[in-house]
Amino acid sequence: MKNKIRIGCGAGFSGDRLEPALVLVEKGGLDYLVLECLAERTIALAQKRKLQDANKGYDPLLERRIKLLLPLLIKNNVRLITNMGAANPLAAAKAIISIAHSLNISVTVAAVTGDEVLDKIDINAAALETNTPIAGFGNIISANAYLGIDAIIPALQTNANIIITGRVADPSLFLAPMVFEFGWNKNDFDILGKGTVTGHLLECAGQITGGYFADPGKKDVPNMASLGHPFADVHADGTAHIGKVDGTGGTINLQTAKEQLLYEVVNPYEYYTPDVVADFTTVHLKQYGENIVSITGGGGQQKPATYKVSVGYQSHHLGEGEISYAGSNALARAQLAGGIICERLQGQVDDVKIDYMGCTSVHQTSFNNDAKPYEVRLRVAAKATTPEFAALVGEEVEALYTNGPAGGGGVRKYVTEVIGIVSTLIDRKLVSPSVTVIHS
Repeated sequence: MKNKIRIGCGAGFSGDRLEPALVLVEKGGLDYLVLECLAERTIALAQKRKLQDANKGYDPLLERRIKLLLPLLIKNNVRLITNMGAANPLAAAKAIISIAHSLNISVTVAAVTGDEVLDKIDINAAALETNTPIAGFGNIISANAYLGIDAIIPALQTNANIIITGRVADPSLFLAPMVFEFGWNKNDFDILGKGTVTGHLLECAGQITGGYFADPGKKDVPNMASLGHPFADVHADGTAHIGKVDGTGGTINLQTAKEQLLYEVVNPYEYYTPDVVADFTTVHLKQYGENIVSITGGGGQQKPATYKVSVGYQSHHLGEGEISYAGSNALARAQLAGGIICERLQGQVDDVKIDYMGCTSVHQTSFNNDAKPYEVRLRVAAKATTPEFAALVGEEVEALYTNGPAGGGGVRKYVTEVIGIVSTLIDRKLVSPSVTVIHS
């Protein structure tokens, strides 16, 4: 068993930059690279793509990332763990093998499946968000359980170069190699809690190196155009040090670490994952060196008897239209345009929303009622039952060009099918993860 491993996080969401992962693999001295590329809405959209093409449903950037990374992963003996399999890990694994063939590289890929539970959930069960039955939300297109280390460790045991999963809990991507390398007891919830803390700190990649932290003049971060992504040196006792590759942009300090520690945490005493109910209240962070933060403490309790399930459903079609007004009296003209649109759309679409971008589009209020903006962009959005009705929103905005008020320009219009997301629970005994190994 090892005493220390280094795990890097090269992506914190599906659309993250490609370069930071390459820097980590080439210069970071990693044992493992994790690409965390899956969110609730992301997997529902992936399921939609899979319904249209059985060979799709994995992350849209998978081919681009793997073509760049694969030679470096093999050269530097770095194992990759990623949830880019999304709704179709097996198809993703086959795509990776195809890329390996094109590059004349030998690689072994282990695909983790079993998170799809659409045929196992109780649609009459209450959604966690609303306490109303899931069946009432409309046509359900996906249901994916958040798997944990129990699903990933068997894939690691195959010695595959790349482990690709569907829906797993974000910290589990990092905790699994710790348990595998250190031989941690999966019922030692104190040590699993410590490892989960480190995984949680790493999982959003550039957030802990200053990306989401930066606020010019208040919280300055250097060289953000070349923001580095983090790695953690994790020790067998659960302590860790988080750092980044020398020469990369960004900063890692107590402020960035504390902000990330509390990110998406509702109850720091009980942070639920499939592996452990982690306790963040005893975590100690210390500035260990320049761009290095040490992590000690943390703990956990018995893992839950259920898995959380992300359920995707066909919600509605969204129609949008935008137009700009500039110059004297710009806000009043935009407000007149908004009133015209509301009157013309009445009875044809639902939940019409008017935003005066630059004035009230985010907070829906003004901090200075006397302010007279020189330019305003009007955005109109509404829900509709069909794409045809949704398209009326943009058509009405475009018609403002000649139907007034004066001076409108720069129209854009969109129609989007919206996939809604709710959550429920499933008995973990009903979920059966499996691993498929494919060799190039």
